[in-house]
Amino acid sequence: MKSIDFEWDALKNLQNQNKHGVSFEFTQNAFLDRYQIIAKDMAHSEEEERYFCFGIVEEGILTVRFTFREETIRIFGAGYWRKGKKIYEKENNIQ
Repeated sequence: MKSIDFEWDALKNLQNQNKHGVSFEFTQNAFLDRYQIIAKDMAHSEEEERYFCFGIVEEGILTVRFTFREETIRIFGAGYWRKGKKIYEKENNIQ
């Protein structure tokens, strides 16, 4: 099985840590959740297709905003957002 490569902008990573308390290094764990949900980001997919990954990590349900660049996942935002939690719970029938 081929491993997945991740990349991100270092400044954006620091900004995300300051704003949402989550590093992009850590957000990679959301992609390991076997029940993860991948959804297209319809509001921000004009120049390139963007997506959300909703996945469980140690602290709860994490939402990761990303895009595919060839065979690499480029992360550009992440946090513990209520909307992502609702989508994950609905899709996985969690009460």
